[in-house]
Amino acid sequence: MKLVSWMICASLLGSVTVAGPVAAAPPAAPAAGVAARVKTLNALLAEQWQHNLQNSPEFATILGDLRYNERWSDVSLAHQAAERKVNAEFLKRFEAIDTTGFADEDKLNQQLMVRQLKEALKSYDLKLNEMPLDQMNGMHLQLPGFVSSIPFDSARQYEDYLARLHAVPRVLEQVSEVARQGLKDGMMPPRYLLEKVVGQIDSIARPAGEENSFAEPLKHFPKSIPAAEQKRLHDAIVAAIDNEVRPAYRKLGQFVAKDYAPHGRSEPGVWQLANGDAIYRFDVEQMTTTRETPQRIHEIGLAEVKRIEDEMTVIAKGQGYQDLASFREALKHDAKLNPTSREDILNRYRGFIAQMQPELPKLFGLLPRTKVQVMPVEAYREKEAPGAEYHQGTPDGSRPGQVYVNTGDYADRTTLTIESTAYHEAIPGHHMQISIAQALPGLPPFRQQAGYNAYVEGWALYAERLGKDIGFYKDPLSDYGRLSDELLRADRLVLDTGVHYKHWTRQQMVDFFHAHSSQDEPDIQAETDRYITWPGQALGYKMGQLKILELRERARKELGERFDIRAFHDRILGGGALPLDVLEARTDAWIADVKAGKAPAHPVVAAP
Repeated sequence: MKLVSWMICASLLGSVTVAGPVAAAPPAAPAAGVAARVKTLNALLAEQWQHNLQNSPEFATILGDLRYNERWSDVSLAHQAAERKVNAEFLKRFEAIDTTGFADEDKLNQQLMVRQLKEALKSYDLKLNEMPLDQMNGMHLQLPGFVSSIPFDSARQYEDYLARLHAVPRVLEQVSEVARQGLKDGMMPPRYLLEKVVGQIDSIARPAGEENSFAEPLKHFPKSIPAAEQKRLHDAIVAAIDNEVRPAYRKLGQFVAKDYAPHGRSEPGVWQLANGDAIYRFDVEQMTTTRETPQRIHEIGLAEVKRIEDEMTVIAKGQGYQDLASFREALKHDAKLNPTSREDILNRYRGFIAQMQPELPKLFGLLPRTKVQVMPVEAYREKEAPGAEYHQGTPDGSRPGQVYVNTGDYADRTTLTIESTAYHEAIPGHHMQISIAQALPGLPPFRQQAGYNAYVEGWALYAERLGKDIGFYKDPLSDYGRLSDELLRADRLVLDTGVHYKHWTRQQMVDFFHAHSSQDEPDIQAETDRYITWPGQALGYKMGQLKILELRERARKELGERFDIRAFHDRILGGGALPLDVLEARTDAWIADVKAGKAPAHPVVAAP
């Protein structure tokens, strides 16, 4: 999965509620008027983007913009209320722009920004900002997790980091303030998950000095910093960690343990909240960019589970087993399928990524310019972290993309799904898609950095299947692992709607997982809690993949011999992340242009 670390702060970069497809352009307006209005739009887009970077300094740092590198986002209630007013004003200004006569891309820029602003306002009005602590993306995890995205190439950058450490107590106090408001408004995560948060906070606060996760930058001072300066910075950072950061975490932990967690909701489903049904409808629309109902998504999930399990049964019988259940049970006890060490897991990921790299030109014209590296998940969040996740690099490649792999409990994990997960997180999945998007010419930054969940995760799941298209997964067990990963995403359609729409208990979710999954036990437990705490997000994978497969089959059927898989992929990737309805309209337009001879049927560029 792609980890969206700064969902609270980077307010306009996520998935959006679906509007209708982009309308056909009306008759052209006078050229001068069009040019002036496009100029106004572009200036407003630039203004909004600069505001977004200033409002979310962590996101600016991630992108390599270090103007705000010494700051954290202001997450106080007062600031969030002020930002709602800012977003409402931006919305009025964008809606006031007459797009008559605009080129399609200019018109789309305006429509996408309007949609994003409306989504941000609705999210705030539903009070989704009032649950800042959970075991997946809580602010207590975001702060230390962000450290790996900060550059440490100069003394100035260490000074910036020191300033951020000094400000950690203020940020955590703001988080407590927001959580208290959520408690007043009945916006509470499940109690048992908040109890996990207490343990996470303690694991971050407990290690002292250089052993603390915030001290990681002290392990790799650049040689350009003189020794005396290194010692000064080292001592100041250790002092800030021990005297400010750790006490602030302990204070937050006491608040959560005594005053917050005991009031967590008793049921896992978001339906238990006062406005829970409306929240889940919003979550589904936001995370899938479709109008599908929870009931329909549940049915799609059940159908996909059956289809995939039928394919897995064929492999099971081919291996000499009577049925899928007996094959699954045998695999659980096959020691050859367990990693031998933490490093064994990391090396397997690296090997599969290296294997895919030279095959990319067979599938794409557009290729990523930036590198990707594989790293272990930090020890303090191993128990709740997914099997793997991707953190984007900088657009200029100065910091590579990072695939974080959970190596905890390695003896209880399986190697079966490492290959498909490597393609999902790295290439041709998240790293490839995001790296290409960040470098697309002619797109405003908010589109280069867009993160529509169904597109981003749908593409990554689709990328797993591309490994088979190119000739990998030759070992039946490896292909079984690929199907196991696809089954997990089909399970998610059932489980997410099950708990939040059909009022399933957590045990019902676990029981379904055990009956319809090849996941190992640590992942089953972590995944179940993930769907509970992050309503709707898990729906994007399958819904996005199914849409891309639908569009590919449509293009293949319509274009016949003129169909080129590279050109199709470049069309899917060449507009950056998009809502699924916009992606469909964009693909249909390309098909029509190829048939009419207005667009080439083959890729014409080798890099963005």
